[in-house]
Amino acid sequence: MALLGRLGALLQRAVETEEPSLDLLAAFTEHWAGITHYYLETTDENKSAKETDIPWRLKQMLDILVYEEKQQAAGDTGPCLEYLLQHKILETLGTLGKAEYPPGMRSQVFLFFSRLLGQMRCPLLHYLNVHRPVQKLLQLGSDALAAEPEKEALQLVAVLCAKIRQDPALLPHILELLPKQELGWLPAPCGRDPVGRWDSAGSQGPTWSKHRPPLGLFSRARARPVGRAGIGPPVPGGAATEEPSAPGRPLPALTEHSSPGEPACGAPSSEPASTAANLVTSLLSLCKSKQWDTSELVVAAMCLPLWQKRKVALKAQENLLLLATVDHPAAALALTGSCALCPLLAGHLCALYHAIPPTVSPADVAALQTISWRVQGSSSAEEESPFPGQAELEAFFAWLDLCDHLAREAAPVVSAAVSGAVAQRLFRGSLQPQLLQMSEQGVLLSTVVLTGLVKQIRAPALLRELVGFVLGAGREPEAPEDAGQRGHQQHPLCSHLIERCNHLSDEPAPNHLPAAGAVSFSFLCLVPSEAKTSAYLEEAGYDTYVHDASGLFQECCANASRWGWPQAPLALESCTPAASFHEGHFLKVLFDRLGRILDQPYAVNLQVTSVLSRLALFPHPHLHEYLLDPYLPLAPGCRTLFSVLVRVIGDLMQRTHRVPDFTAHLLLVRRWLMGLLPEAQGISHRTLLEGVVVLEEFCKELAAIVFVKSAAEGPA
Repeated sequence: MALLGRLGALLQRAVETEEPSLDLLAAFTEHWAGITHYYLETTDENKSAKETDIPWRLKQMLDILVYEEKQQAAGDTGPCLEYLLQHKILETLGTLGKAEYPPGMRSQVFLFFSRLLGQMRCPLLHYLNVHRPVQKLLQLGSDALAAEPEKEALQLVAVLCAKIRQDPALLPHILELLPKQELGWLPAPCGRDPVGRWDSAGSQGPTWSKHRPPLGLFSRARARPVGRAGIGPPVPGGAATEEPSAPGRPLPALTEHSSPGEPACGAPSSEPASTAANLVTSLLSLCKSKQWDTSELVVAAMCLPLWQKRKVALKAQENLLLLATVDHPAAALALTGSCALCPLLAGHLCALYHAIPPTVSPADVAALQTISWRVQGSSSAEEESPFPGQAELEAFFAWLDLCDHLAREAAPVVSAAVSGAVAQRLFRGSLQPQLLQMSEQGVLLSTVVLTGLVKQIRAPALLRELVGFVLGAGREPEAPEDAGQRGHQQHPLCSHLIERCNHLSDEPAPNHLPAAGAVSFSFLCLVPSEAKTSAYLEEAGYDTYVHDASGLFQECCANASRWGWPQAPLALESCTPAASFHEGHFLKVLFDRLGRILDQPYAVNLQVTSVLSRLALFPHPHLHEYLLDPYLPLAPGCRTLFSVLVRVIGDLMQRTHRVPDFTAHLLLVRRWLMGLLPEAQGISHRTLLEGVVVLEEFCKELAAIVFVKSAAEGPA
């Protein structure tokens, strides 16, 4: 029984014995000491960081910080976190990452920062000793010492964007756009706990933890002399011993208590905070990761694979859009302030535009499909482009799509600022001089690029800038004198674009005025029977035109439904009797071109009639009346589409008698245009005969448009 009693007492004491508490601070400082000792003892400068115990020790330090935070009450700062802030460990790590020693250390530093900010629940970015090294780490993107670890840098940037989404008021402070005295960062006085922080609620000043380690430990650490490498662990027991010189790579003079570029405690700083690189510039740099120069291919082989760089760029662009769409006034003002978001976006768009080779065929540009920023560059780098310059064109339109998407999704203030920057730098600064140049090839290329802009831009703010750039800001009706020198002075670009439709050169441009419409009206009976040849080939062209016109008319009605056009023309009594009618410079050029349809090249006639038919499809009552009403009374000197066609038919009737075997030759030309004959040699007056074929088809197309529009209005 006595033995059993003694055994029970022993078990009771074992149960009641408490497990020794884990000394987190000692373990934390031990791991930091192990990292600093590496720089004092290593002799192998070629050994990568992954081959050392540095990544493992950083992981242990992070785990300790996360575990410690879970044990603390909400709002309290644990001793390990205070030690990290007190000894400016993040500042030291940032310096080691900048030095890229050992090789690959920068990636390890990026990973530690991103995991620390992402896994800790307390708002660390409010602390000055966290904010400052994060800013310096972001500036490493401009460091040319080594290739930027883009994947790890993206992780840090993504964490920062996520934190800003949670607390948008952080953005002005991260971008350092406020005056220094208004930022709220208060460094700790010398000899005190340096957990100075900015309070997001507006209060400024140091926040002291309730559970802080003894100041004696920090005091003993501060008394330690600096070794050759400039960093080292605190010496236990307060013994101030000299660290032996290490043969390792020398680093900038640095202690655990001073950061790179920071003066000693109490000394005034003469170096202002750099705003050249920040979160926005880092994001934009990563967004351009997938775009390569030929000179960078050798470097690319040693860096990330191209598919991985595209993935990095895509993630960076997604984070940029997330940052721009933060619904907070302070964040919107910060992005449109001096952070350079708008000029950098527009500047890179201009650089991509100027990178397009001037030898690119305008027809290839016109045939290019719409490019999305999400899928651009998905093809393999080894694949050859269908035409030279395709890669540059896709890069330009992909970045344009990114700007357009940002302008659509961002806050109105940000959208207006981005759209204004694109209009100022791309539209007026880069595109307008190209559109006004004298080189015919240059004009065609820049005009077809303008066509691509019209097709791709969807953001309302950017569309307003584009419309103002092309058509001008005036809303008054065009006057007769506007077609002359006054019109060129008021808006030279619009006048030049219209005038190029009437250029002496008959080289056709690939549909370079997509916003223009068509001028056409005719009935099937306008063309005389001796000038018709479609019946000889048993074509069903009119039915095809009706089917096509029906679909195009529905599309035009859908586009015009939000423009507030009237449903019926104004009564004649409401018009000013003394006012003279002016057709406008644009319609004048189109009518003049239509009047020369029998003497122009076939390709030019196709362009002119295509534009005119599209205009006739629009559901504006005045436009419909002017183009498609043959009985519209005309004042002296005025003309309509129908009157122009009547004059063309009259000219045709006089010239048919001067062409021998007119009908036979006309049929041969039609068969050749349809590809039924290999060639059309030996046929005289071929330009005239081709014009007659286009005229017949144009009249059938206009008749189909009249039928479709009348059928749509009938039931109403």
